[in-house]
Amino acid sequence: MTLAEQAREAVRARPFVHEALRAGVINYSAAARLLDVGEEDAVAAALRRYGEELADRDEPDRSARVTMHSGVGRVEDADDGLLMVGDATFASGEGSLTAVLVDGDVDPSLLTRVCARLVAEDVVVQAAGVADESLVVLVDRRDGPQVVQFLEALV
Repeated sequence: MTLAEQAREAVRARPFVHEALRAGVINYSAAARLLDVGEEDAVAAALRRYGEELADRDEPDRSARVTMHSGVGRVEDADDGLLMVGDATFASGEGSLTAVLVDGDVDPSLLTRVCARLVAEDVVVQAAGVADESLVVLVDRRDGPQVVQFLEALV
């Protein structure tokens, strides 16, 4: 495997480096040190070439509505849930979580951006999912209003 191939593989293993390359906002030498796959100058040059080949991020115009539902918690009845992940089913009721729901033009890439934004804001995501035209994120009740604002900014 060539040094350029090793660098590309290392970049793909660290999505934040990949996104920075796509956005053109990366210090190539620092990234080469982080990736640690070979001589710094050669890796930095390979990263520069790779970044030039990557397509710019094209964010689609989305039409979506963001709503918040308080009192969400785990339930036993799998047919009555807002979100099911494995054996855990969450629904409105007497729980201590808030569900922030996005209905409309949603997809897994939006969920990725939502989760990344919430990690950056130190918001703990209890569960999340996307299917059809709905995306849901479960957070602590006190984080709900702020999460609604974050999601409205993303859609």
